Formats: sequence, C-alpha cells, structure tokens
Amino acid sequence: MKIVADENIPLLRNFFGDMGQIETYPGRQLTNECVRDADVLLVRSVTQVNESLLSGSSVKFVGTCTIGTDHIDTEYLKSSGVAFSSAPGCNANSVVEYVISALSVLSETRHIDLSTLSVGIVGCGNVGSRVVSTLKRLGVNVLSYDPLIDQTGMDSFEDILKCDVISLHTPLTVEGSHPTYHLFNEATLAKLSDRQILINTGRGAVIDGGALKHKLKEEPEFTAVLDVWETEPNIDPELASLVTIGTPHIAGYSLDGKIGGTDMIYQALCRHFGLPSRHKAAQFIASPPLSKMYFTSEAELTWSMHTAIRAIYDVRHDHCALMGALRGDEKARVDAFDRLRKEYRARREFSTIKVLLKNTDSSMHTMFKALGFNVKSA
Repeated sequence: MKIVADENIPLLRNFFGDMGQIETYPGRQLTNECVRDADVLLVRSVTQVNESLLSGSSVKFVGTCTIGTDHIDTEYLKSSGVAFSSAPGCNANSVVEYVISALSVLSETRHIDLSTLSVGIVGCGNVGSRVVSTLKRLGVNVLSYDPLIDQTGMDSFEDILKCDVISLHTPLTVEGSHPTYHLFNEATLAKLSDRQILINTGRGAVIDGGALKHKLKEEPEFTAVLDVWETEPNIDPELASLVTIGTPHIAGYSLDGKIGGTDMIYQALCRHFGLPSRHKAAQFIASPPLSKMYFTSEAELTWSMHTAIRAIYDVRHDHCALMGALRGDEKARVDAFDRLRKEYRARREFSTIKVLLKNTDSSMHTMFKALGFNVKSA
C-alpha cells in the first residue's frame, strides 16, 4: 500500500508506518503527480482535495486529520467511489481552550468581569456546542445561533449581534439557504459597537477582511480576535496589526487534538481495508511538561482560574509570534505563516493537567472541573 500524506500530520509514521510505503509533502504542494500512484491520501486543512488533485489517480481512500471538511469535494469522492473519513471533534477542546484563554487575557487587559458578559456563539457543531457547554458551566450567559440544526432553545442572529462577545465557529459555505461567506460583512459589522468583542476561530472568509479592517481603523476600540484569515497564508499585515489578538490558525493545534485526529483516521483506514488496529494515541504521546498545579485555601477563585488557564495556554505567545512573522516581503510573510504552523510547539490541553486543591471550597473544585482540568483533593 502506498500512502501519500501531508508532512505536518503528527505521528504519521508511528501510526501508518507498518501499513506500507509513505511519501510526504507540504500540504499546499500536493499535486496530481504526487498522488497518481497512491492508494491512500492523508491531508490536513490546507490541501484542496478535488477532481483536479485526484483525476486519473489510484487513490481509494482519503482521510483528513481535521474536524473541517470544506477543503474536500465530498461529492466528487462519492461519485468516484473513493472512501472518505474526517476527524470530527478531534480538536474541539483545543479551540474551546483558545477561546477561554483569549477571554482570560481580555478580562485583564480590558478590565472585564467574565461573569457579567453575554457571549453569542455562531455555529453549534462539534466546536461551537462545546464552547457553549463550557461557558455555561462557568456561569456565563450564553446565546447560540445555528440555522442548520434544531432551533429548540436557539436564539436569533440579531440577538447574537447584541452580545458582549461574539464567537464564530462555522464552516465556510457559499451556497444554500444560509451561506457563511462574508456573513460578517460591512452591514453586519456596522451593527456592532466598539465595546463588543468579535472572535473568529472558524473560517477566515466568514468575516469580510476589508470591512473589518475599515471598522478597526474607524473604531480602534473595537476588539477583534482572529485565528483564521480570509487570504491564508498570505494574510493582510495591516489587518493583523489592527486586531487585538491575532494568531496563525492554531486554535485547534493542541498536541492532543492533532494526535487525536491522526488516531481517528488511522482507525477509519483500518476499518475500510479490514486491517487490524494495532495502535492508539496513548502509546506515543509524552507526559506534559507541566503536569501538576497546587492551590491552597489561600488562593482566590478568580486569580486561581486565570493563573491556571494562562499557565497551560496563554494566547499572547502565539499573537507575538505572528506579529513577529509579518515583517518582510510577501513571500517571507507567507513562508513565516506556514512555518509557525509546521513548527508549532507541543501545546497540551487542560485535561492532561492535574490540579490539586487543598482545603478549598466547592466553588474552586466546580470551576476547575468546568474548565476540563483533572481535579484532585490534596
């Protein structure tokens, strides 16, 4: 069996090395020639998998080790008899923790009390629904909007636009009854006041980048947090300089999430070809560099929460990395954007960290459990 894969798939050879020959390429450089004699194609989100890529090839199975599928022409795969599998939910916790970290940082820099905020979630699939449930467990007032799922308990889009924080978790669609392309265009952005916060960890083109840049120039107090960009990897450096937090499409890039995606596609490939499943992620993943945190009865609740969040993941590190990468000409910026993603550090999720609580009240335990930490009484 010949497997052609994106070189950025973590633990690729650990999982698939005993299945056959593996050839790797940068995801954006995969071509029809690369896959012509492949049996299996494994990608991440930067490779457009369509007729142009696969025509005339021997590919029988395509797997994307990511939660999204808008880079995959699933209709073409179906009509061509090519099996397909994705990894829904693999990086959902990672994106939730990105949003939590951003809100934690903004609570300090913008002097915001999170408990007083209303947060509107646009898109309630695997990621958005987990953001909703996590914030609700933390006692935050959450509204949700997704016209493509059961409307029971859903709020209107206009209600979402009135929230203090609006967080976007939609796929990118250009057709259908509810397209998301430029959902936040000039008219929509004009409805938002400069006291509101807009977070996008979904797809870049859900926001009209030009319209957002204009708004940020006219209303510099408006807060935008962007992990995804309309013209990746050639992002607009002027827009990036205007956002409060900007990162290089890494919200879902926790090590746990990425390896989980590899694991899910490995299991799907084994099922498809009737092969024994010999590997699990737990065989390969190392212990986190910070494994325990200890809080006593002297620790104040809010301080403890923000300390723990930022000790594990402080989004400002990725913001600074991106800002530093935007120097130079267009080619240098494009290369730097992709390099930040390729060489991204081994960021771990909250669930891998043991939080020890000694003589603290029940609210501390409840809060850390809500965030997803592994909580133990000391």
